[in-house]
Amino acid sequence: MLEAVRSNKRISQIILAVIIVPFAFFGMDAFFDGSMNRASVASVGGLDIGPREFEQALRERQEQIQQARGGQYDRALFESEAFRMSVLESLINQKTLALHAAKNRMVISQQQLQELIASLPVFQENGQFSLDRYERLVRAQNMTPAVFEAQLAQDLRIQQITAAVGESAIGGTLPARRLLLAQLEEREFRELQFKAAPLKEGVTLAENAVRDYYEAHPARFERPARLRAEYLVFDQKSMHARVEVSDDQVQQFYQANQDRYGQPEERRARHILVQAAADAADDVIEEARRKAQEILDRVRSDPARFEEIARAESQDPGSAASGGDLGFFGPGAMVQAFEDAVYALSPGQVSDLVRTDFGFHIIELTEIRPPTIRPLDEVREEIVEELKRQEASRLFAMNAEKFANAVYEQPDSLQPAAEMLGLEIRTSDWIFRNGGKIDGYGDEKLIGALFSEEVREAGENTEAVEVERGVLVAARVAEYEAARVLPFEEVQPAIEEQLRSEEAARLARERGERTLEALASGQGTEGGWTEKRKVQRSVPTLPPAAMQAIFSASTANLPARVGVVMPQGDYVIYEILNVERPELTDDDPRLQAVAQQYSQWMADSELRAYISALRERYKVKVSASALRTESQ
Repeated sequence: MLEAVRSNKRISQIILAVIIVPFAFFGMDAFFDGSMNRASVASVGGLDIGPREFEQALRERQEQIQQARGGQYDRALFESEAFRMSVLESLINQKTLALHAAKNRMVISQQQLQELIASLPVFQENGQFSLDRYERLVRAQNMTPAVFEAQLAQDLRIQQITAAVGESAIGGTLPARRLLLAQLEEREFRELQFKAAPLKEGVTLAENAVRDYYEAHPARFERPARLRAEYLVFDQKSMHARVEVSDDQVQQFYQANQDRYGQPEERRARHILVQAAADAADDVIEEARRKAQEILDRVRSDPARFEEIARAESQDPGSAASGGDLGFFGPGAMVQAFEDAVYALSPGQVSDLVRTDFGFHIIELTEIRPPTIRPLDEVREEIVEELKRQEASRLFAMNAEKFANAVYEQPDSLQPAAEMLGLEIRTSDWIFRNGGKIDGYGDEKLIGALFSEEVREAGENTEAVEVERGVLVAARVAEYEAARVLPFEEVQPAIEEQLRSEEAARLARERGERTLEALASGQGTEGGWTEKRKVQRSVPTLPPAAMQAIFSASTANLPARVGVVMPQGDYVIYEILNVERPELTDDDPRLQAVAQQYSQWMADSELRAYISALRERYKVKVSASALRTESQ
């Protein structure tokens, strides 16, 4: 979707439903090319995806996930190769579709763009399109309207492709009916259980079984090298507590930032626009000026007709229908020339002709809304926290190098760095090389340094490692244990328990299979069956293994029986007594819902296949290094 739009939540919430492209992520089937231009992350048909574009997409996806999770941050996910791959795949898919649209000369007319933009509520005020609001929001994204519209046109061309492919997928009602019938099918059953746990008491292991197992599987009882670490965490939080804020500082900040604690003066105006592009020919501009002057003369001869004349003459499609009304706006909302004219007027006064890049404006100021400022007492805590945050950030930046130098220049202890910056030396629990974490940070560089021979044997500090933006950690090995095979005596009870459980499960399975064979030959079984129950395929109330067994069993002849080994070692016979299949009418709303879902699934499948074919045609290449973070 359009990158600039997506970065503005107010815009994206509206436009998302209009121009979203349902890209499907699939496995990395691109050809990894180690000889690619280093400035390129990937290429599609010779068109590059650069590092800046890729990093921007990564940040946007991270923001989306954080918003969905209530602001939670999963650093491990964001740095994983799988996450980076999914983002890169999405970019490749978009680039592939955009290239295909360009090669097939797909065009979005200027009129189509204008109609779409004018219809979006985010660009409207009082239900009408506002040209000035549109320009303000677009420029807030560091874009010009021309760039915005070019990117929007590309997204619309991509949407044309995806919509066409999706509409070509024919789901049909018969598959949907079969799918729904299968989901609603109910099977009545009862079960006969053969528990493994009670059989463990009767299990007798061979004299040397435990020792033999230990000696035959030494790798299973090897504990990897592990260590405890002493460490320091230096971050902005460590500076925050020592910051003091005076009343004078609060007062000065409040006075210097009044606009942050209230609503500035807003003005309401209406205008009449006679369009004339900035780069239009001189004769076109002169004709527009002449027409605008004629309209201005009519307005000044009868100011009460401003609204009526605006409806008839204004060429602003967003405000003409509302008599040129632009609603209330504050400083910075309009282009400079327009704003200067508005703030020079008094209520009821009409401006001279005002020239902007859009043409000639006739402006009437209709109302002024005075500024409102929240009192200092109401925002004092907010200001104190802001000042503390700023000072803590400054102190962190100022002392980060000192921290790094201290742990490096005095490598035999963390104490000097701790005393210098008022930090607490902490001690970790036992950590392993794989999956180890220090204070919750599993940074590969930090953990790898701790387990390196240089740091471990020399007893020195690691360097200060940035484990997260604005968080530095330095550590040293406090205690180390090399990898070793655990002694037999230490693992003997666990091996005995395992072997007894395995033997009990084998006995339970044998008893169950014998009973199943007896039932198949017409013999009965004494008691043990549970009460009859029903289960529906779409409502799994049994373990997955049981659901799979019950619904995959043939029901041509009832009762039907099937045996299942459960994960905990029990063996269960399920006896299917009856099958109930619902009757579905053609107007059943459930059938219509499933048909829609099935059609969507078919459309998604068609789109995945279509994009896959295009990727092969346009020769996608990916730099393998793009999927690795700096710490990998």
